[in-house]
Amino acid sequence: MPDEPQPGPDDDFQEMLRKLLAGEGQIDPSQLAGAAGLPNDPAFVANLMSQLQRAAQNGGDGIDFTVTAERATAIAKDGAHGIDPATSQASVQAFQVAALWLDEVTTVAELTATPSLFTRDQWAKATAPVWTQIAEPVAASIAGALTEAIDQRAPEELKAMLGDVSKAMRGVGGALFAIQLGQVVGQLSKEVVSGGDVGVPLLDEQVAALLPQNVAEFAEGLDVPEDEVRIYLAVRELAHARLFRSARWLRLHIISSITEYARGIHIPFDRVEELAADIDPTDQEQLRDALASGALIPPRTPEQDAALARLETMLALVEGWVDTVTAAATARLPRSGAIAETVRRRRAAGGPAESAFATLVGLELRPRRLREAAAMWQRVTDELGAEQRDALWEHFDLVPTSEDVDAPDALVARLRNPGHTQEDDEFDRALEDLLNDATGSRPREDESGGIDDEPGDGPDATGPDATGPDATGPAPDTGSR
Repeated sequence: MPDEPQPGPDDDFQEMLRKLLAGEGQIDPSQLAGAAGLPNDPAFVANLMSQLQRAAQNGGDGIDFTVTAERATAIAKDGAHGIDPATSQASVQAFQVAALWLDEVTTVAELTATPSLFTRDQWAKATAPVWTQIAEPVAASIAGALTEAIDQRAPEELKAMLGDVSKAMRGVGGALFAIQLGQVVGQLSKEVVSGGDVGVPLLDEQVAALLPQNVAEFAEGLDVPEDEVRIYLAVRELAHARLFRSARWLRLHIISSITEYARGIHIPFDRVEELAADIDPTDQEQLRDALASGALIPPRTPEQDAALARLETMLALVEGWVDTVTAAATARLPRSGAIAETVRRRRAAGGPAESAFATLVGLELRPRRLREAAAMWQRVTDELGAEQRDALWEHFDLVPTSEDVDAPDALVARLRNPGHTQEDDEFDRALEDLLNDATGSRPREDESGGIDDEPGDGPDATGPDATGPDATGPAPDTGSR
């Protein structure tokens, strides 16, 4: 008896789609969990099945990101604990000290809302809306590319059996992306120490918050008393929150810049098609890698590179200002320098969850010019004072540029004489040259190649030994000016 033909990967894939979208619920839960990079928890997978089937039915209504917050908070609760009264009191006192010290070094007004203390799951839930806002354009592009690829490759009989496969696959693709985003946010909740730790304004502009559990874990790696670390981080968080509350345009500008950059990411369906040709849908590792490795994100365009450079400059300016103000405010702390260096290195390197976000969305949020920006703010502070430094955040047009970061001396000179521009300097030099040429007093080279500063010998010569009607000499003292 001849061997029966074995189903290939495409047959397996089509069968998985048919069962999922038809609501038969016969898909291997471990396979689905592996595809989404999730633990094989039967209760969660059962809930996931329901969400994906609902997404398949409502795929034309946009991506449902509720699963992002649900998954993020579930991960955040793993290994987390509440805030005990002693830690709560110490954190509140740290914020009080931080507010007093900041008042001495910055003119940016204090917050009107009382600072908060977050558990990990509270942070995940509070920040999930901004994460989804940032990631939504990429999710929509991936879902659209997946829709197009499946629509192009699916046999006609499968389309007839599934009905509107494009709409269904768009919903499923978006839901899987939302789950992956929830994974990342949940892991981030175990890494961040404060609301503004990532640099992006994830919380409301009135909110400053510490995560006491993560602050304690951060302090364990330092040879510094935890109280000092807590105060230092409270100062940083308050400075960050005060800046965004004072510069009302700043939060919208940064988030809009990120979403506009993300909207420029377009996933061509042939990229999905090429990836699908190399994947066995029954292989959990391949499926997980396809979803989480960022393989679908195409290389950046020149326009995206320019947009990313502008975004990085703004993030570096924010972080550099926070560093400068924090350094001044925490000068009383014996080990503030050691804490600051650890924070800078941590900010520059990022954590595993941030790397996962960069891979998933194609956007790195770590400013590369943080030290240069901090040095520029320090120079402005030293030369012009805190009030003029902080006034630069009043309007977008006043904020220093990338060129200012490169040349802080020129920035200081411009701020000292705000009506004087580089064009003015060039005009003044051109006018001076013109007048020198007209009067004959322009220095010229002598025969030996040196500069001859002596006046000429012609009839228009001027000087103490000149003769004639145009001769000039010591002016008579008339007793008046």
